[in-house]
Parts: sequence; C-alpha cells; structure tokens
Amino acid sequence: MPRGIPNKGYTAEFKQEVIETMQREHLNYVETDKRIQIRHKRVQDWERIFLTYGTEGFCMERRGRGGKGQPAKLPENVEEDLLAEVQRLRAENAYLKNLQALVLKDERRQHKKRW
Repeated sequence: MPRGIPNKGYTAEFKQEVIETMQREHLNYVETDKRIQIRHKRVQDWERIFLTYGTEGFCMERRGRGGKGQPAKLPENVEEDLLAEVQRLRAENAYLKNLQALVLKDERRQHKKRW
C-alpha cells in the first residue's frame, strides 16, 4: 500500500489483523510502519482503540467533536439522597459555625476577665 493516498479507508478486519500481527511478532510502531507502509501514529491509534474497545471499536463512528450535551440524568432516588445529604451537611456546617462563634466569644470574655 503506497503512502500518501488521502482518505484511505481501512476495514475493521485489516486493522485487527495489523494489531494482532504487531502483538504476535512483538513489533514496535516503526517496524510495523516499515512492514505495512502505514504511518505509525495511525497504528498507535488503532492499538489504543483495540485495547480500549476490542474489535468492536473499529466499527464505531468517532468522527466529529465529542458531545457537550446534558450530563446523564441520575436516578430519582439517588438524586433525592444526594439532595438530602446536601441539606444535612449545610445544617451541620451552620451549627459548627455557630459553635465556633460561641467558643471564640467565650474565650474573649475569659481573656478580658484576666486583665
């Protein structure tokens, strides 16, 4: 396969065969590049996809920008538990702030009595 062919599409089977050959024969990216005439960066990407998603990863469409849509909605019971915990922590925080203020006030009063 000659280099420089723009937008050359490779089949999932070909990609899988390249990665399996590379692993079986313990080739690095540059050696694979020389043998198969594909840029080592592309082979590196294929290996990453193969290790992450397996052979099905070669069939997935990954073009374009990643979605910035709405985050996944939590189940309602989990959301309720989290909101209850937030309320409890806010109440605890307010209590501790008041307690700290009372302790500081008491310490100041004790300090004034000594003088």
